[in-house]
Amino acid sequence: MKIIQYLINGISLGSVYAIIALGYTMVYGVLRLINFAHGEIFMIAMYIVFYGISMFSLPWYVTFIVTILVTALLGTLAERLAYRPLRNAPRISILISAIGVSYFLQNIALYVTGGLTKTYPSIPFLQKTVTVLGAHTKMVTVITPFLTIGLVVLLLLLINHTKIGMAMRAVSRDFETSELMGIDINRVIAVTFVIGSFLAAVGSILFFSNYTGVNPMSGAMPGLKAFVAAVFGGIGSVPGAVVGAFVIGLCENLIKGAGWTTFSDAFTFVLLIIILMVKPTGIFGEKDINKV
Repeated sequence: MKIIQYLINGISLGSVYAIIALGYTMVYGVLRLINFAHGEIFMIAMYIVFYGISMFSLPWYVTFIVTILVTALLGTLAERLAYRPLRNAPRISILISAIGVSYFLQNIALYVTGGLTKTYPSIPFLQKTVTVLGAHTKMVTVITPFLTIGLVVLLLLLINHTKIGMAMRAVSRDFETSELMGIDINRVIAVTFVIGSFLAAVGSILFFSNYTGVNPMSGAMPGLKAFVAAVFGGIGSVPGAVVGAFVIGLCENLIKGAGWTTFSDAFTFVLLIIILMVKPTGIFGEKDINKV
């Protein structure tokens, strides 16, 4: 019965990593930028939920809507103020800017919270205990994989069957030609960041619903693991990010189930080293990922 429990938890955790990894994938797919601030946006969403429910006593559904809207706005502002002015600068410059945004958001959270651990609010609907295949788990654990599948399907439909999706694919291939064809590049990139931040907010709500204590560093490790998942699957590939996330989530929980909890985090980064040595572009990665 314990193995079923670990498998269920692993699938749920992998689903959350998938949602976060899709945010990395969307931004990289269009801009060829690894948005290192993505984990901190994920963390800010956590605090919006905390303050909305614990301090302002907002209903959980109102708080979730506010969290998604504010997080999307934050992602857009980061793109507008930190990334857009450096779009034509050397690649290293925009990468350093992303790291700067990451530390800026982290330090803002440290200043506001004092760096103290806060008690994440309990949401009765998500905390309700259910039984799956004889194993007892929380409702959020059951909901998460189905929500992830739904989001992946919607994202693929958006990318492959809408005008903005077609524009994203065009911009990812060639900035200059896309602009000559009348595509508003700034709008396309802004929409991409909105989608990435939306995914970070949803992932944050699902992830932290399983935890009680949170602090400004709580977003760092999930963000890194989601990044590894994106690299493992082939950063820029939606299916790759999902597959990589499920592999990491399942393996992490099975390692814990085997009694090697200490090594569960190390496994993720060993996997990153191996995939970079064996197949640097990832399982579903493109052979040529040079920006044109």
